Amino acid sequence: MDKNQKEIIKAYIETAKDKIESAEILFKYRKYDDTVSRAYYAVFHCAQALLISVGFKAESHSGVRHLFGLHFIKGGKFDKKFGRYLKRLKDERENGDYGIFTLIEKNDAKTAIEEAKEFLAQTEIYLKKSL
Repeated sequence: MDKNQKEIIKAYIETAKDKIESAEILFKYRKYDDTVSRAYYAVFHCAQALLISVGFKAESHSGVRHLFGLHFIKGGKFDKKFGRYLKRLKDERENGDYGIFTLIEKNDAKTAIEEAKEFLAQTEIYLKKSL
């Protein structure tokens, strides 16, 4: 892995941390749809960083899910629950962003933040071992 790839991975991780911080701020103001959206993007950026670490770059949200599942879930590098986090957060983000009437409530938003933090922590552990 070259220096440029390491810098891109680092930028993705920093962006993920910023998204979690934004999610926490939005949660405080009861903006639950947007909380979930920011939590999803934190997970999305972590997944992109992970994919780059193994030589891949996804061009779409579904591509990220597919490649993450293939290389990290089926490959046994991450517990299956992280694949579920990515899928569920993506679905909830789309519901919140595009739906007129949303079902995202306080507990959903709180769970989204917790899962994003857990995904980030696992990502950082993996990257420290592999880089």
